[in-house]
Amino acid sequence: MSRRRITRSQLQWTPILAAAFMVTASALQAQEADWTPPLAADGKPDISGVWDFRTLTPLQRPEDQEAAIDEARAAEIEAAAVERARVADLPSDPEERRLEAGGEVGGYNNFWFDRGARVVDDLRTSLIVDPPDGRLPETHAGIERKTPGDDKPIDRPVRLRVGGIGLDSYEDRGLAERCLLGFNVGPPITPGGYNQNIQIFQSANHVAILNEMVHDTRIVPLDGRPHLPDSVRQWMGDSRGYWEGDTLVVETKNFSDLVSSFSGNVFSSVGTAREMHVTERFRRVDEDTLLYEYTVNDPATYTRPFSARLLMKKGDVPLYEYACHEGNYGLYNILSGARAEEAEAAATGGG
Repeated sequence: MSRRRITRSQLQWTPILAAAFMVTASALQAQEADWTPPLAADGKPDISGVWDFRTLTPLQRPEDQEAAIDEARAAEIEAAAVERARVADLPSDPEERRLEAGGEVGGYNNFWFDRGARVVDDLRTSLIVDPPDGRLPETHAGIERKTPGDDKPIDRPVRLRVGGIGLDSYEDRGLAERCLLGFNVGPPITPGGYNQNIQIFQSANHVAILNEMVHDTRIVPLDGRPHLPDSVRQWMGDSRGYWEGDTLVVETKNFSDLVSSFSGNVFSSVGTAREMHVTERFRRVDEDTLLYEYTVNDPATYTRPFSARLLMKKGDVPLYEYACHEGNYGLYNILSGARAEEAEAAATGGG
C-alpha cells in the first residue's frame, strides 16, 4: 500500500465556491484511486485511531476575504501563529513576569492553549463550505442569544459552554465548567482551544467516538435500530450510524433543550438544540487523513441548513484521561471564592 498525503496543490480552491467543490472532489477521487483504505475485521474501512482536528482556519470566513488564500498567505498565517504562541507569555523584562500574591492570572496562560499551527490543506478561509459565503446563516426572528456580560439579566438554564451568568450556584456556570459537555466535542465536532483530539473505536455493530475534552464518549449503533423515542432527550443527542460505501454516516437528533443550538462560539448560545439534526460523514482518504464533514439542520433556529468540512490528521500517541477540573475542584473554587469575597465585603461594610 503506497503512502501518500493530500497536498495543498491537489486541493487548491478557486474563489468561486462551485468550482471549489468540483476541484476538491476531483482531487479526493484522484487521491483515492491510488490508495486503498485498510479494512477492519468486518470488511469495512478502518477509521479507528486517534485523530487531531485542530486548525488555524476559522469556522466562518472573515467578511473581507475570498473563499481561498494562496500558499504564501498560508505560510504567513502559520508563521505568525507560531510567533504569537512563542512570545505571548514572555514579557521582555523579567520583572514584568512577576505576580504579586493574589494577582490575576486568568483561566490559563498561553502555554496551555493549542489553537493549531496550520490552516486547512485546501487553503479555504472557512470551515463552512455552504452557504457559499462561508458564514452561518441567519437565525429566525425572536431566537434568543445569550453571551456572558449581557446588560440584560440572563435566566437559567445556562446553555453557554464557557462562562456563565453569575456565581450564586453551579447552575449559573457554563456546561463545560460543570464538566457536562466539552466546548469542542459536538456533535458536530468543532476545533477550538485545546484538547482537540478524538479516538475512534469500531466493531461490526458499533462505533465509539471518544472526545479528549471532558472525556465524553458517543456510542453509535450500526445495526439499523431506530432512534430513541422523541421523549428521550440527551446532552449529546441520540446517534445512529450506517455505511455508504467507504463513508461512515452518523445521524444525531433528540438533543436536550438544555443545550444550545449550534452557535459557532463557546461563549454564546443560540436558542435550543431541541429540533437540531446533525449529519456527520467520516471517510479515510489516505493513511494519515480522515475527511470529516457535517451538516446542521435546525429549522427552529436557522433559516437554512449549513455544512462544514475538515481534514483530521492521524495522531501517533494515545489519549490520556481528561479528568475535568481534577474532580471539578475548579467549580468548587469558583463558588467558594465568591462566598469568601462576599464575607469579606460584609465584614468591611462593603456588602
